[in-house]
Amino acid sequence: MTAPSLGSRPLGIAAAVWALLFAATSAYWAAGGKLGTDTVARALAERVAARDPGFVATLWAAAALKALLAALALALTRPWRTRSARVLRLAGWVNGGALALYGAFGLVEFGLMELDALDVPADVGRAAIAWYVCLWEPVWLLGGILFLATTRAVHLEVARSRPT
Repeated sequence: MTAPSLGSRPLGIAAAVWALLFAATSAYWAAGGKLGTDTVARALAERVAARDPGFVATLWAAAALKALLAALALALTRPWRTRSARVLRLAGWVNGGALALYGAFGLVEFGLMELDALDVPADVGRAAIAWYVCLWEPVWLLGGILFLATTRAVHLEVARSRPT
């Protein structure tokens, strides 16, 4: 018996919204916004405030890559020829896995810092740790879960549509 699927389209839209919201954060900071910079590592907040050209370029690049993730999320749910569909699904699995692992490992690392089991690096600062535990690492983990769920739903839909 196959587990019921939520359907790839709503999951793909949720993954795309996640990616676009995350991209907007990077673009906002790249454009000079400062709201929320107190929630990240001290060294990052200082680079945003100083308008470090290299870091601003990095933020713009991050925003672009996150926007591309939104495009991938939507592309996953569209009908494609077999080869293209396989490449997209592989990209969905790889990106979803990488995002989820990044979030999970970060959550463990910052959680251990919050519990004083690991030292807090000076360039991070104690004030940011709770934000990483309660906001940033769960956001990464959520993105990974959304991409993995979307890719899984697409995989199940393709498998169901094959003639037996």
